[in-house]
Amino acid sequence: MAGNSDPLTPRAKLAVTAGKAVAAASRAAGRGSGSVIGGRVALKLDPDLLARLAQNLDCVLVSATNGKTTTTRLIAEALRAAGPVVSNALGANMPAGITSALAGGSDAKFGVIEVDEKYLAGVARDTDPKCIALLNLSRDQLDRAAETRMLAENWREGLAGSKAVVVANADDPLVVWAASSSPNVIWVAAGQMWKDDAWSCPSCGGVMQRPGDDWFCGECGFRRPTPSWALSGDHVLDPHGSAWPIHLQLPGRANKANAASSAAVAAVFGVPPQVALERMYQVQAVAGRYDVVQFEGRDLRLLLAKNPAGWLETFSLIDPPPTPVILSVNARSADGTDTSWLWDVDYTRLTGHPICVVGDRKLDLAVRLEVANQHFQVCENLDQAVQLCPPGRIEVIANYTAFQDLRRRVGN
Repeated sequence: MAGNSDPLTPRAKLAVTAGKAVAAASRAAGRGSGSVIGGRVALKLDPDLLARLAQNLDCVLVSATNGKTTTTRLIAEALRAAGPVVSNALGANMPAGITSALAGGSDAKFGVIEVDEKYLAGVARDTDPKCIALLNLSRDQLDRAAETRMLAENWREGLAGSKAVVVANADDPLVVWAASSSPNVIWVAAGQMWKDDAWSCPSCGGVMQRPGDDWFCGECGFRRPTPSWALSGDHVLDPHGSAWPIHLQLPGRANKANAASSAAVAAVFGVPPQVALERMYQVQAVAGRYDVVQFEGRDLRLLLAKNPAGWLETFSLIDPPPTPVILSVNARSADGTDTSWLWDVDYTRLTGHPICVVGDRKLDLAVRLEVANQHFQVCENLDQAVQLCPPGRIEVIANYTAFQDLRRRVGN
C-alpha cells in the first residue's frame, strides 16, 4: 500500500533511468512520446519492474473495447480528491506503456491504468489492483483480436479468485460472464447501445432474450444481475437510491455511462459520488477526442471511432443535418488491416448530412456509403474536404491512425 519505503532495487532503478533516457531520445528524434520504447527497454533490464512500481500504489485497472481512455481520465480526476495519481493518460495501454507511466509517478498514491483487453489478466497479476473496471466488449481489429467470447473467457479465467473489487457493466452479457468468476463484483447499469456481439449466450451458446433493458438466456438461465449503481438520464443512482447529477464537458450518452462507472470506482476508494462527479467536469478533451479546432475558417470537432460500436455511439452525438461530416478511415497495423467491419456500421444514420470521405481506405468506405444510399464526395485530403464545406461546424470522425493524422494536420 502507499507510504511504504522505496520498493525499487538498484537494478529496477537502473531500468527506470535507462527507460527514461531512451524515451527522451525518442521524443527528441520526433518519434512520439517515447513511452512504449522506454517501457520496453526498462522491462528488458528488469522483467519484474511493473510489479515493483505498482506495489506502493492502490491501483485501478480499466479495460473495454470502447471508452477506456476517457474512463481512465474521469477516474483519475475523481481520485485526485483523495491523493496524487499516476496514470497512462495518453493511452499507451500495453505493459511497456503502463510501466513507463508508473515510472514517472514516484509520489503517487493511486495508479489509474488503462489496459488493452488482451493484456488485462497479465497486468492484473503484476499490479495486484484494488479495483478493476470492465465497461464493454465488442468486435474490433478483426484480423488480429480474439473473437469477443474468447476475450471474455480470457478475462473470466484471469479474474477468477482475484482480490480486486470488479466494477462491471450489468448491461453487457459478455462483461457479466467475464466478471462473474470474481468473488467481489459491483454491478453498474451503464447501458449497451451496440448489441450485435451479444445475441448468443456466452455461457452455453443459447439465444439471448432481450425484453426491454433486461436480458437472459432462455436455455441455461444466465441473466442480467441486479445493478447497485445505474445511469438514469443525466443522473447516477448510487446504491442508497440517491441521484447525483452528471455535468460533463464531454458529449454523448456513452460518456455519461463512463461517468457512472467512474463514480462507482471512486466510491471503492472512498471518494463520494458528489465529489467524484464534480471533479469529472474538469475533463474537456481526451488525447484530442472531442476537441473543436479552427482550421481553414471552419470549426472542426474531432471524434474518434474505431469499431462498429464506437461509430454507433459517435453518430448519436453529432449535430443534426445539414452539418457536414468528414469521415476518415485507415487500415494500418494499429487500426487492424481488415476493413470488413465497415459493413457492420449503420451509415444510414448519416442521411441528410453532406459527407466527405478521406483516408487511406477512402474507396472501401465509399463503396459502403454507396450501398447505404448516402450522398458523399471522395476527397484527396482533409484540406480539400474542408474547402468543400461551408463555414461553421464540421463533424470529423476518424479511426485510430486516421485520427492521429488529422491531429497533426490541424496542429492539435
